[in-house]
Amino acid sequence: MKVSAQVPATIANLGCGFDCLGLALPIYNTVTVEETVLPGSGIEINIIDENNQNNIENIPRDKNNIVYKAIELLYNYIGQTPNELKISIKTQIPVARGLGSSASVITGGLIAANELLGRPADTAVLLSIATEIEGHPDNIAPAILGGVVLSDWEEDGSVTVNKLPWPEDWVVTICIPDYELSTEISRSVLPKEVSLKDAAYNLRHAAMFVQAVYTKDEELMKLSLKDKLHQPYRMKLVPGLSDIANELKHTEGVLGCVLAGAGPSVAIIQNGTKNNLVKEIVSSVWENIDVNAQIYTLPVLNEGAKIIK
Repeated sequence: MKVSAQVPATIANLGCGFDCLGLALPIYNTVTVEETVLPGSGIEINIIDENNQNNIENIPRDKNNIVYKAIELLYNYIGQTPNELKISIKTQIPVARGLGSSASVITGGLIAANELLGRPADTAVLLSIATEIEGHPDNIAPAILGGVVLSDWEEDGSVTVNKLPWPEDWVVTICIPDYELSTEISRSVLPKEVSLKDAAYNLRHAAMFVQAVYTKDEELMKLSLKDKLHQPYRMKLVPGLSDIANELKHTEGVLGCVLAGAGPSVAIIQNGTKNNLVKEIVSSVWENIDVNAQIYTLPVLNEGAKIIK
């Protein structure tokens, strides 16, 4: 028996919500888990890059693979040990671009394995296991639940989530450059400590973000997306980002321009009235510095990971 799970791309942080806000987009990875019947066959992991845009050669194909590690934790949760497993991963989400590719495959492996085992784990357990592997819940939560999610990882390992009512006419233009930026490098430029002033600044803006979503307040959303905890330090790792942000600052319909997760992709939140103009502005800035990019305007996906046939 084998089971496949389809999981969306996600964008974490959204400016003000460092490590606690994330949203889902309709770009997908698919993970298939199969318990093989041949004793002693061990672990087989296959990765298919459907868009030929990822560097997948260095991804482990053994028990060090993050998908296997997540599945192993699930088996351990029910008192079992996985033996012969075949795991197939089909990727559409670009790797190391800030679109939650690792969260997507971790979630996909867990959802598929949980279905294979007869659904012994509920959503709370799946959130906790996936977050333990990923290290933070900001991508995991929208990957599992869909939509825009506020999340917190408690000291006991539990994950608290709150799905926000994202306005249907607010869309995201996601701009994906043709180079990778690892989360490790992006995190390495962040300060070990921040001032009380900057922490309070982000706290205020995260509260504004939640209020803006609930009230569909475009002006409040524009203000809320500002950040002092991570983006000022990461800007230098994404050539052209400051110019893009400045160009879009007074563009009609644009509510904000933020890094997608740790970058280097850029997410532009807008009300859908100037989609083509936004694409033209980003393309122009990056073309001037020889950065090629894929640019899509997408709705926020309200549905998270799901089992497919």
